[in-house]
Amino acid sequence: MTDTFSPRARKRVMSRITSKNTRPEIDVRKYLYSKGLRYRLHRKNLPGKPDIVISRIKSVIFVNGCFWHHHDGCKRSNWPKSNKDYWIPKIERNIVRDRDNIVRLSSLGWKSITVWECETKNLDVHGQLQRVIQEYFDKDENE
Repeated sequence: MTDTFSPRARKRVMSRITSKNTRPEIDVRKYLYSKGLRYRLHRKNLPGKPDIVISRIKSVIFVNGCFWHHHDGCKRSNWPKSNKDYWIPKIERNIVRDRDNIVRLSSLGWKSITVWECETKNLDVHGQLQRVIQEYFDKDENE
């Protein structure tokens, strides 16, 4: 299957894709901030440079795009139909790298949460973020 865009149009489309400050990431950050949580962004000294780092409870949040990190069972995570020789290995490397980073973080004593792009429409994310918020404020009471 050939590309539906001309090379020039494809270049323009791809140049607009960012890895930081994406709409889903900003939505998660706004949600956490509105609940009173304070955090740091993209700490380079942690494996995978997590999107959101909550140091006081040693927790990190990765906000992953469903396509780029292949969210299993999600309608946004279809395998590409064109240029498969490039895209499939690239996405598979992303999946392996994500797993490795979570294992490395765990070995350092950090808890990890992955929030998928499709889940940011309902930011409770099955209670995951609520548990992080609760733990954050429970830390205040225990100090």
